[in-house]
Amino acid sequence: MDLGAEVDRVATETSFSGVVRLDRDGVTVFERAYSMAHRGLGVPNTVDTRFAIASGSKALTALSVMALIDDGTLELTTTARSVLGSDLPLIDDAVTVEQLLAHRSGIGDYYDEENDPALTVPAQDLVSTEDFLPILDGFPTMFPPGTDFRYNNGGFVVLALIAERASGIPFHDLVAQRVCVPAGLADTAYLRSDEPDGRMALGYLESDGLRTNVFHLPVRGSGDGGVYTTLADWHALWRAFFAGKIVSPRLVAEMVRPRSVYKSTHRYGLGFWLHKSSDTVFLEGSDIGVSFRSVCDPAGAFVHTVIGNTSDGAWPIARLFL
Repeated sequence: MDLGAEVDRVATETSFSGVVRLDRDGVTVFERAYSMAHRGLGVPNTVDTRFAIASGSKALTALSVMALIDDGTLELTTTARSVLGSDLPLIDDAVTVEQLLAHRSGIGDYYDEENDPALTVPAQDLVSTEDFLPILDGFPTMFPPGTDFRYNNGGFVVLALIAERASGIPFHDLVAQRVCVPAGLADTAYLRSDEPDGRMALGYLESDGLRTNVFHLPVRGSGDGGVYTTLADWHALWRAFFAGKIVSPRLVAEMVRPRSVYKSTHRYGLGFWLHKSSDTVFLEGSDIGVSFRSVCDPAGAFVHTVIGNTSDGAWPIARLFL
């Protein structure tokens, strides 16, 4: 199969807007951009455009937390309560950092994807991680800590709070220092969606419309999503992660050790999805105006990444690489 021709065909048929890259054995064999980053101004997407990746950002949160474990600031057994104090009182006192990373904490979720999630405060009010405290509060425990798996956005914002308070460094700066710098990610950052520059793709509600997602998502993301990145940066992240440049090889192994099976189709470690039977590791992000999937073979045989600036655009192309 001519992969480039097949990607082009699907991109044309689905009016795909975004970027695609395929690496084999450390060499980029396909890289292409499609459609517009800013439709109103006619700015095209390029392979260097910075895209939001929604929940793909959870990997950066997990790596930041694990970097603090590497240096002894935190432990996997550290309880959320020991750092949060009296904040978020409905979080069970037994919930640990490891359970939050593994989506096994059982805490209530402010943005529950199984129940039509929506923000309960104006998007522009969510700028810092501490700004999320009011919307994280008031959700009762769903199950006892450690007894089940349920994907949880709020849990990763709680992790961002824990990392920020334990380190004394604002979460966005912590990610930059502990992940982006050692991995060499010059174009990865938590940008404000209401301050777009010439290299930033706007997220669109529809494949053929002009309305963006600026009112639908936090104006600046935190632990559960909101980072912007490029294809080059994301492939560099995979290389740096498995080379032990961000956290030690011991903790890399911990992060890709399965903790749960999800619907018998795949597994989950700490911040990373895992193939149901192979060593393949992947990340996904899906939100209003954002679609993202990146798949990596830890041995270096391949890395596939598809990022779209519409809600569903990436999936038809991502399926070509399954």
